Amino acid sequence: MIRLLSSSIGLLLLLIGYAAAGPESDLRPRAVRSSACQEHTNLHNRLDVVEKKVEDTVEKLETELAALLDSIEGPQWPTELEDPAQRGRS
Repeated sequence: MIRLLSSSIGLLLLLIGYAAAGPESDLRPRAVRSSACQEHTNLHNRLDVVEKKVEDTVEKLETELAALLDSIEGPQWPTELEDPAQRGRS
């Protein structure tokens, strides 16, 4: 009976140790972990490049939009052309 109890306690402690060790991904070889880290870093670098291109595109579009709005609001017509009464006198 004592032997069965100590075996059960030993098995229980072993299971607790495995559970406390964390996920199995940490048990991968170092080369595999560093490869995954490198892929993660490469992905972030590519995302940084995409983010920079998007920011540059947005800046260009804002500049073009401002120029279009200035060209729409820009032309000032002489008051003679705006006033219908003045048109008949010329």
